[in-house]
Amino acid sequence: MNSRSYPAIGDHALLGDLRTCALVAGDGTVDWFCPGRFDAPSVFGSLLDRDRGGAFRIWVEGAASRQSYIPDTAVAVTRFSAPDGAVGEIVDFMVPDAARRGPASAPEQDRGVERGETLLYRIVRAVGGRVRFSMECRPRFDYGRALSDPVRLEERGSAHAAVFSGFSELYGSMSALTLFSSVPLAGDGADAVAQVDLSAGEAAIFLLAADPAGPADHFGTPAQSASMRDGGQARSWPNVEFEAERSLAEVLAFWLGWVATSGYRGRWPAAVHRSAITLKLLTHAPSGAIVAAATTAVPEEIGGHRNWDYRYTWIRDGSFTARALLDLGFRAEAEAFARWVTDRLAEGPTKLGEPLDIMYRVDGTSDLIEEELPHWEGYRSSAPVRIGNGAVEQLQLDIYGEFLYSLAGTEHLRSTEGQAAVAHLLDWLVGHWARPDEGIWETRGGRRDFTYSRLMCWVAFEHGLRIAPQHENAGMWAVMAHAIADEIQDRGWDAELGSYVQSYGASALDASLLLMPVVGFAEFAGPFGLEAAARWRSTLAAIEGGLTHKGLCHRYRLSDFSDGLAGEESSFDLCTLLFHMALAGSGDAERAQRMFTEFLGHAGPTGLFAEELAPDGEQLGNFPQAFTHLGVIWTALALDAALDAAGAP
Repeated sequence: MNSRSYPAIGDHALLGDLRTCALVAGDGTVDWFCPGRFDAPSVFGSLLDRDRGGAFRIWVEGAASRQSYIPDTAVAVTRFSAPDGAVGEIVDFMVPDAARRGPASAPEQDRGVERGETLLYRIVRAVGGRVRFSMECRPRFDYGRALSDPVRLEERGSAHAAVFSGFSELYGSMSALTLFSSVPLAGDGADAVAQVDLSAGEAAIFLLAADPAGPADHFGTPAQSASMRDGGQARSWPNVEFEAERSLAEVLAFWLGWVATSGYRGRWPAAVHRSAITLKLLTHAPSGAIVAAATTAVPEEIGGHRNWDYRYTWIRDGSFTARALLDLGFRAEAEAFARWVTDRLAEGPTKLGEPLDIMYRVDGTSDLIEEELPHWEGYRSSAPVRIGNGAVEQLQLDIYGEFLYSLAGTEHLRSTEGQAAVAHLLDWLVGHWARPDEGIWETRGGRRDFTYSRLMCWVAFEHGLRIAPQHENAGMWAVMAHAIADEIQDRGWDAELGSYVQSYGASALDASLLLMPVVGFAEFAGPFGLEAAARWRSTLAAIEGGLTHKGLCHRYRLSDFSDGLAGEESSFDLCTLLFHMALAGSGDAERAQRMFTEFLGHAGPTGLFAEELAPDGEQLGNFPQAFTHLGVIWTALALDAALDAAGAP
């Protein structure tokens, strides 16, 4: 296997229906797709194993390709330029349920109920000249572990279909997909292939459908399809041309309508709205949950072992994502996530005795047993490929502050129900905040008294007081907030280093502390008076000198701190963006603007980011990453405010 045959991590577009998602590489290959739900087993996984993962390829032989989104939508266009001057394109999209039902700004809340098919639309068009498209659909069910049956081909008039099925010995169950097509299909073992010649203005349709109700019957006639959407039961083969054109119009209207409700009017509308769309695509509309990334096991180091499954809902990541969307005026998503978290709180203590687990599946369960897929080689031979996440059993006390900081402005948390949930949480935290934990970075080297975890416990009490200021225990919460702040000032500060440090008694720096000014701690005086602001300025200087290089920021230095994992660390995108925010807030907005502009230049062709950046600018880690895209939104907002205050254009 030639590792260079893998596409660059950043060379992908994200599609989604707000229940699951797919990645389309810049060459027109769907190389990641988990039908039904973000954390479902993949059927296309060639991103992690080019030979055994499965893929849905459409290409023009010998042509160069480039990829982009239709602006302010999640509709991707891959355009091919052939040597003879012919031009063709693929238009790829998935359709959220809300696009078929009504307003984009009001996601359905079914508290985790799953329903309906997963549909992936691929429209191929000749734009100029005569173009020959080739198609190969080779699903590999259950991460390639299932035994695939020979493909079954069917025809009904001018409609064509290929039915794929596979049996998972691990689970003892069958899986199935149906590929509908406007052009004839041929079988190749377990796969389907096709070739189609199109002249300028002509199009062909491929529609991949996965439906819990059955493998072959997904739509009605145009009239029946409308009946189904209104609750009818008629089911037959689709008119794929009709369905594709109508669905394209619906999905364009959905995304354009959603973006139109944004309150952003700053200097970076393209980057901000692309990030907002990406965060929206990582939301699970039936439940309100938000996943951290679309993929699993995309490596943080090529050939390394830091390959984790991010297709779950972290309280931290989801809360920050909801806050970023709320900051742009997208209130429905924040309200939905606040309800989702309080549902988890209402379920009672976790098996570890905490109010919340640090992460969950979108349905609220937390059975995330970590396992490896030894039959997959991993992206560019970066093994192991992991599914599940063992960090679910960690103690991370910061999550309560991130939740309350991010969602204190929601109507739900300020309701009677929400205030009761917050009060119960804070009453518990009074007796449990002063414990070592694994911290925000989920280190596997043992628990410590992380300064950031204490900071977020302070945040929890501070924002809890804003949510329920009249509660009978509010005085006790205020006492706790002051006690934690004093402890941070005393034990989290290293006078010799002139900086707040990663953990008590240590001297390592940590970029998570760049959130201090964001949550208001840098200005919190307490008994230290004006010294608090000076301490923050000194900490920022220490972080810049110790953790940054050319405007990119690391989480920490492995030379100063062992996180219990093998391998190396690249710069961490969220930390880079928090550094830019901190510079802007400290009066250095022009330099921060230059750095932010340079960072945005590292985006992939579609404007998306992974988790980290290598020194050569290569994107690394799961893709796309919610942390990075919420950081883009926050940094743009912070820079706009700083530049406006300075009278800059």
